[in-house]
Amino acid sequence: MLTSLSLVTVEGAPALGEVLCQVDDIADVSDGGAKSFRFGIGPHEVRIFLLRRQDKVYAYLNACPHVLSALDWMPDRFLDPTRTLIQCASHGAQFRIDDGFCVDGPCTGKSLTAIPIDVVDGEVRVGG
Repeated sequence: MLTSLSLVTVEGAPALGEVLCQVDDIADVSDGGAKSFRFGIGPHEVRIFLLRRQDKVYAYLNACPHVLSALDWMPDRFLDPTRTLIQCASHGAQFRIDDGFCVDGPCTGKSLTAIPIDVVDGEVRVGG
């Protein structure tokens, strides 16, 4: 089941409609790229990441549903060696890019938390 978190409710996050980045700032998954962001501070910090596959952009909370640890193994690196799945650096859980569903690992059957975004005129914006 896909869950979602609106950045509009996160203190310190950009407002609805604000630009996070340009689509071209996100390397395509075929190149192993992604783009991560942090909003808020301390216990209120929220980390998200964006992935791009051709013209489609996906946004997820940077937290494995197993123990809520960060997924990236290096800054902006979230993919398995085949670059076809998101992989948790801590436990090796693997998630589909297009819907965040865990297909392997300790959280199989759970999903990453999606972040609503809009892509408008080549810009990735905070969605509602």
